[in-house]
Amino acid sequence: MVFRVPMRDRYDSQDRGDGHAYDRYLRQMDASMRQKVALTAAHLLCEGELADMGMGSGTGSHALALLYPELQVVGVDVNPVMVERATSELVLPNLRFITGDIAKPCFEAGSIEAVVDSSVLHHVTSFNGYDRAAAARAMGVQVQQLADGGILVVRDFLDPGPGRVWLDLPMNDGSSDADDLAGCSTAALFERFAREFRSLLPEGERGFAYGLVDGSLGPPQTPGFRRYEVAHVHAVEFVLRKDYRDSWELEAQEEYCYATQAEFEATCARLGLRVLASTPLRNPWIVANRFQGKVQLWSLSGEALDFPATNVVVVGQKVRAGEGVALEEGPVHAPLGYLRLTHWRNVTTGVVHDLACRPYTTVDVLPWFRRGGSAYVLARRGYPRPILGCARRGTEPIDGALPATYVTEPLNVQQHDRPIGQTVEELLAGFPDIGAEALLGFESGSTYYPSPGGIQEAVESMLVEVTPVSTQFRLGPASGFSTSGELRAIEARQLLRAAQVGGLPDARLELNTYDLLLRLGIDPGDWIGDALALSHTPRGIDPLVLAAVLARPHRRAFRAASREESSGFLEVACAQFVERDAARNELHRRALELVLPSGHSFNTVAVAVLARGSDGRVLCGVDDADLPAAQGALGNSELLVSPAWRLPREVWGIERSRRFACERLLGEYGVEAASVWELGGRYHPSPGLTPEVVYPLAVEVRDVDENPERALRFVPLDELVRERHSLRDGHLRIVTMRAAHALGLLANATGSSQ
Repeated sequence: MVFRVPMRDRYDSQDRGDGHAYDRYLRQMDASMRQKVALTAAHLLCEGELADMGMGSGTGSHALALLYPELQVVGVDVNPVMVERATSELVLPNLRFITGDIAKPCFEAGSIEAVVDSSVLHHVTSFNGYDRAAAARAMGVQVQQLADGGILVVRDFLDPGPGRVWLDLPMNDGSSDADDLAGCSTAALFERFAREFRSLLPEGERGFAYGLVDGSLGPPQTPGFRRYEVAHVHAVEFVLRKDYRDSWELEAQEEYCYATQAEFEATCARLGLRVLASTPLRNPWIVANRFQGKVQLWSLSGEALDFPATNVVVVGQKVRAGEGVALEEGPVHAPLGYLRLTHWRNVTTGVVHDLACRPYTTVDVLPWFRRGGSAYVLARRGYPRPILGCARRGTEPIDGALPATYVTEPLNVQQHDRPIGQTVEELLAGFPDIGAEALLGFESGSTYYPSPGGIQEAVESMLVEVTPVSTQFRLGPASGFSTSGELRAIEARQLLRAAQVGGLPDARLELNTYDLLLRLGIDPGDWIGDALALSHTPRGIDPLVLAAVLARPHRRAFRAASREESSGFLEVACAQFVERDAARNELHRRALELVLPSGHSFNTVAVAVLARGSDGRVLCGVDDADLPAAQGALGNSELLVSPAWRLPREVWGIERSRRFACERLLGEYGVEAASVWELGGRYHPSPGLTPEVVYPLAVEVRDVDENPERALRFVPLDELVRERHSLRDGHLRIVTMRAAHALGLLANATGSSQ
């Protein structure tokens, strides 16, 4: 893909204000490039100077420069021919190309706001004797060129870690002649690869060992497949490159997987980088077209393993002198008395529910302004949330992503005895350039419960229009650690794109941004996560009008219960959290209370249950549930929620969690799934209270039992969007907005009633 924009007036005349140009450019990119752009931009100010290291053809550099005209992009490559070609073919006023070795200084120390290494550091290791430490040394050189607060983005392949696996590969998709690269079977190619891998080494040092596995061992094999036992990392090395037959000799020279995720993060910390994101990515097109039905990975105990990540993205921020790079859980601390654990019995079912109660109402504050045709929101980036980094207590992340303890989130304040408007104004008065004269208007947003299944927490939002702000502000010491992050302006649609690819894990900032764009009548832009394609019109679904569902009689299902009656599902713990610098010195220590599941993992799945009605409208299944959090907030227990479940600790991995969700949908609601998709990236509903992480899914309905145990109410999805103010369950609001966005329903919903 090559863009040619040779004339400056053509660049300057583009209508970027309505977002259509941005979306048009994104559509021309493949999924990997869209992920790269969204994840990179999520952590940049989109101004200053960015170095795209090892830019190759330069199209990635060009894409960033094209989408962000205030960002000065410099493409760097060691090959002068590539630099010359890119300079002549890819012309923009904010783009230039230079010849340079990415492992050596290319810029003055402290002069660059961002460095991007996209699928290039494995070249540094491969062509330096497969020295894995060479990548860390190159990163160290690049960090020296970063300004304080600057960002290093590494996108590359991921070593899955030690251990051996079974790898099933087809023998019947080609010949057994491995010399015929174009026509040999995948199994024959693997056996050739086992001899050739790391072919730059002397012949006796190349390749790796493997063994053939008797077909009677382990899970049944697909007919025509052969099973190998091999090191997990070598299985991944092959699976990631098996389709690159046209350039096979070159691919066999390279070692893709030179660092585990933990090693990437440790390198960042050692170099004085605070990790803002550490996310394995799976390109949905590659998974669907190159992995599914063509390879299978198993543990040696016979459990199906997820397909390997096609890339990992690690984002590190260079800390200033005296600031920390990591937050970790320390010793147990005596309770602070801030959180209360209460217990409530459902008078109909007899089940006792645990509920952790947070005092006061939290107010999310979203300052915003217009610039051109775009809306910008002010959020705090890099705010420390140490609870997300607490000990994992048996929890394995579903997608392999480890939670960052410095997050981008909305401004928030607790409301005490003063009116909400005064409370918000006093908060904003503490920021430079946002005094009373900069406040143009307040508008109440929504009230919602971020995680009502276990936490009594009510959040109100306030949207505040301010005069445009072009600078970022470092925030004061409110967090109790060496930094409280910085206030920065983020283009609203880019914020949503970051959430779609796992680059923005704060749910509340996303919800408020959706609400703002719909109120302003601004199209939120194209969805760049998994594409949803609904093809079934199941029988037995009677669409309901949302207003009729909401008009059901009030219910009060709960009575107070004693602690002794509880099953102990939740606990409130208190621990000291320690901030450390790059040398592992302790900088600060703070005690915090946190809400934990006693026997389950930190992982939750929340599901948008979707079906296309006979009239073509998209329907979404909601559960009319009873929760003590709702009764505590408003006096009545009824609450519309999305189907959601906390996962047992033994359920981990993408495929296992999907199967679990589908089994629960069928068992509890009588809903048989036809298709399952990821519905954007994971999110944290309440990072100041709990390490809970939610993985949203979209499930298409194939069929529904006539008399399920609990019937879902199917209502038009566009009605849920239009009446979103009535949806108080945070999970339901997230899956509603994301599903509507993915299905193209939000463009017509802008300007709808609140």
